Amino acid sequence: MEDKAIVALYWQRDQEAIRATQGKYGAYLSKIAWQILSDREDSEECVNDTYLKAWNSMPIQRPAVLSTYLGKIVRDCAIDRFRHRHRQKRQASEYALSLEELAECLSGGDATQEAVDLHLLGEAIDTYLRTLPPSARRAFVARYYYMDPIRAVAADQGLGLSQAKSLLHRTRLELREHLRREGFSV
Repeated sequence: MEDKAIVALYWQRDQEAIRATQGKYGAYLSKIAWQILSDREDSEECVNDTYLKAWNSMPIQRPAVLSTYLGKIVRDCAIDRFRHRHRQKRQASEYALSLEELAECLSGGDATQEAVDLHLLGEAIDTYLRTLPPSARRAFVARYYYMDPIRAVAADQGLGLSQAKSLLHRTRLELREHLRREGFSV
């Protein structure tokens, strides 16, 4: 089923939209969640949460690229779950708990300025990625957005493992230089 037809089903509030999404993108979403969580149950829960979030957001939004839209939802969900899981481990320590309590007393800084800085950083990275050849851009996004293992990036790009590592290393160095030129401290 075409993405436009699936999105139309969401807009019509037809539950077939969930089944069509699961059939077309279930494995893709599971892979993204697994790459971040390495836990089957948590990954499945994130994928199911993605279907629910897509269901709740579609009447408002009409995504141009459904796979990217769903991928971002599942990625954000998996990262939140990863952070939550590791936050619980930190809280087991009294030392970590006491530091967290002290953090509530400190100023969090200017949230607006932080949001602007993050937006500008995102734009700078996006600008840099557009300068890369398509294969290097795909490798970078696969590794650092989808968190694919280097072996998978290498296989996808038709490179050897050392070539993929070298490509990613050079890309990171060039990104660092680009960010410095744009005024970011790295």
